[in-house]
Amino acid sequence: MDFASPERRRGGEDSLWAVVAVIGRVIRIAEVFPSRAQALTDQAWREAQVRAYAGFLERTEHPAPRYMIRPIRRADLPRRWKPLPALGFLHGKW
Repeated sequence: MDFASPERRRGGEDSLWAVVAVIGRVIRIAEVFPSRAQALTDQAWREAQVRAYAGFLERTEHPAPRYMIRPIRRADLPRRWKPLPALGFLHGKW
């Protein structure tokens, strides 16, 4: 998955912001948005969900995902991509 640098992304109608979930070396696109502000809001919500379940994650020894945002082009989205629930990795949707 090649995330374009902000310099290469200026303009262009296929420019999006991806909220990316990372566990170890595995990276998944959790959600995409047309604006950075929307992506930041979603990232904060996902991080809050992980914090709310922190005790459960520790007891069950599930690694908690880290969320970050990255610029992405629409063409770089996987063909069958679907949004990832904030705690989807607990239900095998990782």
